[in-house]
Amino acid sequence: MTGHQFGKVGVLFGGRSAEREVSIMSGNGVLQALRSRGVDAHPFDPAQRSLAELAAEKFDRVFIALHGRYGEDGTLQGALEQLGIPYTGPGVMASAIAMDKVMTKRIWLSMGLPTPRFVILDAHSATREELRQVPDVLGLPLMLKAPHEGSTIGISKVVGYSDMAEGFALCAKYDEVVLAEEFISGSELTVPVLGAGRSARALPIVEIRAPQGNYDYQHKYFTDDTKYLCPAPLDEALTKRIQTLAVQAFNALGCEGWARVDFMLRSTDNEPFLLEINTSPGMTGHSLVPMAAKADGVSYEDLCVEILKSASLDLKPSEDWKPD
Repeated sequence: MTGHQFGKVGVLFGGRSAEREVSIMSGNGVLQALRSRGVDAHPFDPAQRSLAELAAEKFDRVFIALHGRYGEDGTLQGALEQLGIPYTGPGVMASAIAMDKVMTKRIWLSMGLPTPRFVILDAHSATREELRQVPDVLGLPLMLKAPHEGSTIGISKVVGYSDMAEGFALCAKYDEVVLAEEFISGSELTVPVLGAGRSARALPIVEIRAPQGNYDYQHKYFTDDTKYLCPAPLDEALTKRIQTLAVQAFNALGCEGWARVDFMLRSTDNEPFLLEINTSPGMTGHSLVPMAAKADGVSYEDLCVEILKSASLDLKPSEDWKPD
């Protein structure tokens, strides 16, 4: 497919989530890349323009470069299904589930896929006693997470019993429930997956080495002291095992198009654990999917075109339907 065969393309970025700033960086990168390949691509920020305006643009397909709520959580995907505009990335159900770390873990566990042990706490009614019991169940250190936030927003590492209340209060600001998760000590890995179903394929693994293991929002996007190793320095058998797990995790949720699967690799026994899946990953200069694609010999521009090519709808309009 050459650029003009895609028709009029919208690149959706910005949006209303806590990750707006990063989404703008991603979207501008994608927009420039598609235009450089001859695609008739136009920016569209759903935070500043309505769904009626999106419909009026008459886009033939859209590239979703939104991160977090209202862009990555199935709500926009549902609107695009209604409007009949093919879009990149997973559909309504997979996007909604993947945005919820707890539901994601439940599905993975039901499929026998490894993920750290966890406890769910009610953000409004968890008692001091309940908080005190969590380290007894999961051990210390442990992680507290807001299950619906991305980009390491609303996340806290608890080292001692006394940190539980403060960490819990931080995460409770972002969500109705707080996910307490067993801390896996080891390497942080991420694996992009492209395609769908049987044709889904994993890209090279990226290992993330943050200063003092602190891969927070600042280190993720705005500093250069985090080291990325791609392909990750793992032996061939372990590499294949993790890549296979990534594709299984992707397919378990019904993902399609593209996504990025995050792992911890336990240092004591090289056992991989699934953490979460990002269904609209970053596409900035610091981002990990372009890095993995590059290690596979795929340029940023070609990656953007490949993702755009996979744009689709879950619901096909029925052949015999005619408007009145």
